[in-house]
Amino acid sequence: MTVETTTLAPGHVISRVLRGGWQLAGGHGAVERERAIGDMFAFLDAGITTFDCADIYTGVEEMIGAFRARLLAERGAEAARALKVHTKFVPDWDELPRIGREGVRAIITRSLARLNAERLDLVQYHWWNIAVPRAAEVALMLSELPREGLIAHLAGTNFDTPTTAALLDAGYGLVSMQVQYSLLDRRPEHGLVALAGARGFKLLCYGALAGGFLSERWLGAADPGFQPTNRSLVKYRLIIEEFGGWDAFQGLLAVLARIADRQGATIPAIATRWVLDRPAVAGAIIGARYADHLPGTLATFGVALTPQDHAELAPLLAAHAGPPGDTYTLERDRDGPHGRIMKYNLNRD
Repeated sequence: MTVETTTLAPGHVISRVLRGGWQLAGGHGAVERERAIGDMFAFLDAGITTFDCADIYTGVEEMIGAFRARLLAERGAEAARALKVHTKFVPDWDELPRIGREGVRAIITRSLARLNAERLDLVQYHWWNIAVPRAAEVALMLSELPREGLIAHLAGTNFDTPTTAALLDAGYGLVSMQVQYSLLDRRPEHGLVALAGARGFKLLCYGALAGGFLSERWLGAADPGFQPTNRSLVKYRLIIEEFGGWDAFQGLLAVLARIADRQGATIPAIATRWVLDRPAVAGAIIGARYADHLPGTLATFGVALTPQDHAELAPLLAAHAGPPGDTYTLERDRDGPHGRIMKYNLNRD
């Protein structure tokens, strides 16, 4: 199966499915480090040439850096250049009032060292608390580093529509915004998609499979509630509740199963294809600890949704609008259920 690619920025070609790194951070189950690093070769060889990580995903930049070093040693510089790594710049909540150029540079320099890179391919900026009115100021500090050759391209993650517009207006030249987007969570359609079309940036979407909930595994299954210790399952079970609850979710899975049966595909392939086909979407980030589900991920590129498929989904999506508000608004309420599961100060040494 040929993996689709797209040019996200001049000279920056990515696979339209990106290998997500959040599940390697250890909060989602035990991670076998050597197995995870070794399996990265399988993703790259399959055509998934773009990996997503973050400075606050504990240990993940180092794993990808170890993989990059092994790739260079075993296959040479050309093979290593084929790998594109997207990381993030996420100043700690407690540092937002005072972080300056020195702090910005320190975080970026540390990511360079962890990733065994001379230049970061793409850095996605996040600002935990927009009530601290320095987001644009710090973004422009970050914008100085591409001129020094430390960063190739700038981007953002989890900004709502007004704040994204404000960053652009201030001169922060982002090429993409990483946001949660799925059949269950269509908040980017509440403004951000239109802004992306108007201002020329793309969306990189996580949560397309809702942490694995959008799969055959959960079709007809009992509601697990909010007890799982896996943070990913808790996060996306909350999204299911916003969608309309477990019964509404089961209704969606039933429709997806019928579509998958017609297509000779799987529910994850159908759900991922739906996201990839949305306006302004450049890619979907699919999280994985290992390569076990790689064949199913690749099957996405054999799916072409038909008018019949969309017509079958339409009534259910119309009846269940999903989470309200703009992108990441629910998660910004630190005292609400979505915000309480976040960890806000992970960049401390």
